[in-house]
Amino acid sequence: MAGAGTDGTGRRGRSSRPLLAAVAIDSLGTGLYLPLSLLYFLRVTDLDLSTIGLLVSVATALTLPVPLAVGRLVDRLGPRPVVAGGQALQGTGFLLYPTVSGAASLVAAVLVTTVGLRIYWSSVFTLIADHADAEGVDAKDHWFARTGMMRETGAGGGALLAGLLLTADSTRVYDGLVLGSALAFLAAALLVVFAVPSAPHAPPPAGAHVGLRALLRDRPYLALIGTCTIFALCSTFLTLSLPVYVVQGLSGPSWAPGPLLALNTLLLATCTAAYNRFVRRHCTRARAMAWAGGLWVLWCAASAAAVLLPSKALVPYLVAVVMCYTIAEMTYGPSSNALAAAAAPAGSRGTYLAAFQYSFACSSIVAPSLFGLLFSQNRLLPWLAVGLLATLGGVLMLRLEHRLPPEHRTPEHQGGTQDAVPERAE
Repeated sequence: MAGAGTDGTGRRGRSSRPLLAAVAIDSLGTGLYLPLSLLYFLRVTDLDLSTIGLLVSVATALTLPVPLAVGRLVDRLGPRPVVAGGQALQGTGFLLYPTVSGAASLVAAVLVTTVGLRIYWSSVFTLIADHADAEGVDAKDHWFARTGMMRETGAGGGALLAGLLLTADSTRVYDGLVLGSALAFLAAALLVVFAVPSAPHAPPPAGAHVGLRALLRDRPYLALIGTCTIFALCSTFLTLSLPVYVVQGLSGPSWAPGPLLALNTLLLATCTAAYNRFVRRHCTRARAMAWAGGLWVLWCAASAAAVLLPSKALVPYLVAVVMCYTIAEMTYGPSSNALAAAAAPAGSRGTYLAAFQYSFACSSIVAPSLFGLLFSQNRLLPWLAVGLLATLGGVLMLRLEHRLPPEHRTPEHQGGTQDAVPERAE
């Protein structure tokens, strides 16, 4: 029997390839620049690290209002031109990087790039969800799993390539990587415009409240965003905490964080879709997210317990710890995005999914300072705090499930659900 969403001829695979390729190329651009980050501006300007960090933070903060405006634009125009516009703007911003010589030009370049980044992330999930809708039964989870794998593949490959090239420690290499990032984003934009097929974008029901007004009155969805902000803090803590905790908190080998993070990326890039199919056969999206919270609690407890181990057992133990985190991430990522898309009413999906991105934006702002503050007091405090947050998120998700649109199982219950028409208990 052909899988859900196909006609038995592989049409789904052919129609999804351009979008998957665009996501991978976009992530390649991110991965190429990621190892440079603040180092690029240290090399090409006379500014010190604290000043550069402050300027980048200010430029990033200025873009926080962008998603809500983008969401309304997506509802009016559809997501495809908005996604391409965000990618093109990111590419343009990176083309400005070689012109940076001081504070003003740095802020301008970062501002253009970050606005493009906000536009892209505030629209690409609507584009993915619209394409998933065209396939019918239970396609959202699979689409978000596959695009997540493409993001990990592109970002991981770009970071690996950049790391190898940076061993030359040459300004030409730095500029070449920035140019490569720019070209990757521009190529992704062209691919979206000319190769990604259009997908139906549902209009709002007659007389329905739409846009920001509807979102602000939708208390269950706002609660979903708040709960996912808690989970997003858990999700961002691995790359943030692992290098510092292993080297300073556990006195472990300095070479260990790199391979451990690479293991996480490899598993996410290769196993997410298959694991997501297993999850969907056994539980709803909300319960999968609660289960991810439980796995993050286990990850935090295991990370804290690492202080009790002898040095010879530390690295093998941390491999198991990272795998626990990775399973939580594979459980949470596709389920949360699919649930956010399914719970958004027709005609306002762009606004709703753009607002949903604030869960990630807020966590990326809070997590570094939270980890730094807690770790400076005691090496175990970050794990206690995140473990408690993960517990809270799991409990809230289970309580919230009945207030979100129900998932109606297919008669065969062969790994499929069909998204219900959103009906909420206010």
